[in-house]
Amino acid sequence: MTVATTNVPVYHEWIGSLDGFVNAQIRAQVSGYLMSQDYKEGGVVTNGQVLFEIDPRVFAAALAQANAQLGVAKAQRDKANLDVERYTPLVKVDAISKEELEDAVQAKAGAQANVEAANAAVQQARLNLDFASVRSPVNGIAGTALAQVGDLVGPGSSNLTTVSALDPIKAYITVSEQYYLDHLAGHLDQKGGSDFELDLILANDAVYPQKGKFYFVDRQVEPGTGAIQVAVTFPNPDNVLRPGQYARIRARTEVRQGVVLIPQRAVTELQGSYQVDVVKEVNGTNMVEIRPVQVGAQFGKSWVIEAGLKPGERIIVEGLQKVRQDSAVTVAGKG
Repeated sequence: MTVATTNVPVYHEWIGSLDGFVNAQIRAQVSGYLMSQDYKEGGVVTNGQVLFEIDPRVFAAALAQANAQLGVAKAQRDKANLDVERYTPLVKVDAISKEELEDAVQAKAGAQANVEAANAAVQQARLNLDFASVRSPVNGIAGTALAQVGDLVGPGSSNLTTVSALDPIKAYITVSEQYYLDHLAGHLDQKGGSDFELDLILANDAVYPQKGKFYFVDRQVEPGTGAIQVAVTFPNPDNVLRPGQYARIRARTEVRQGVVLIPQRAVTELQGSYQVDVVKEVNGTNMVEIRPVQVGAQFGKSWVIEAGLKPGERIIVEGLQKVRQDSAVTVAGKG
């Protein structure tokens, strides 16, 4: 084939792992016995959906008691208000002392404070009763239940389950400081994202059809390694991607212009060096020159030649095992 130049995209690739956009650890906020599990493990749940029920009877009784105490406090406040209203005109005609009126005013203020405290107790009791229904705070996929019906759970116990928001899904990778400076720093917007489109290559070497984007760059470079963590997001409308999956993230960072690109089968490797069989016409005869070359990046089944070949030269791509240095060859085809 005749060597020609072409434009090739330059890719950079990292190894990473997927993680939920949000991973909500579901815990019990009140203590009690678990009465029921109200979701399907591995199923889709919505924000506010009840996942577990804790025995609500204790909290319902506490709410009823708090409401009763609120009623008592309100009755005492009403009596204190009447006392102030009744004593105020009596002071003007010296029927009672000013001290008695002042005591009544203070009693009124104390009664009002008791009402507010009782009202706060009602709100707390109502909140505890609501906490007996353990709900999902996000839309996502709910994981395995880590507590069983009948277990005693509470704020000090372990997670009941985890709900992960998966659309979009994150992938965490680590890039070098040099790559960050050369390719990311000038392309990030104020929120940390960029206009680069990224490919996700799965464990089975399939390329995920949705394109991803850089989401954010961590606040610092790790001094010991000179690397910085970067988060990438990919749309995941069907929840195909799951946290913990292996991922290769590939980014096209530039397009190299006028690159010599030849089939990989035309390159022979020998003890760490690379060579190409070049066909040169000498006195009307096609002669072979085995020439060392410097190879660059691979693109599919082709190889970039950084040095050693020029456009217009002819190389052998088939029958390499039959040729020797300075041997005459017959050209069977041209590309």
